[in-house]
Amino acid sequence: MKPVAIPSAALPHPAFSYSQAVKAGNFIFVSGQAGVDYTNGTTSEDFETQARQAFANLAIVLHAAGSDMKQVVKTTIWLKDPVNFETLNKLYAEYFPENPPARSTPIVNLPKANLQISIEAIAVV
Repeated sequence: MKPVAIPSAALPHPAFSYSQAVKAGNFIFVSGQAGVDYTNGTTSEDFETQARQAFANLAIVLHAAGSDMKQVVKTTIWLKDPVNFETLNKLYAEYFPENPPARSTPIVNLPKANLQISIEAIAVV
């Protein structure tokens, strides 16, 4: 089983040395997806809007890899501010209404000043 990088034509190529996703066997490993609207390069100041964009970006990468949100088994969601944890829980239940994936949610200082969330996932195909 040789790992294969999976790019998504719908999102820009990463600026640094990593892949948007890697397929290894029946697993898809998706790099952290920020709440950036790549159609115009903007990031909302509103947490919920930014989080919804991060989930949408995750779905785009999963689709490119031949999977989808229903196949996600684990997420790591980095939050900049713990005050947004309750909103994240509400959104998580919306995006994963049945059999929600396992999740870790560390609070961290994300690399760009206005980023509030980044979502990494492992899914099956």
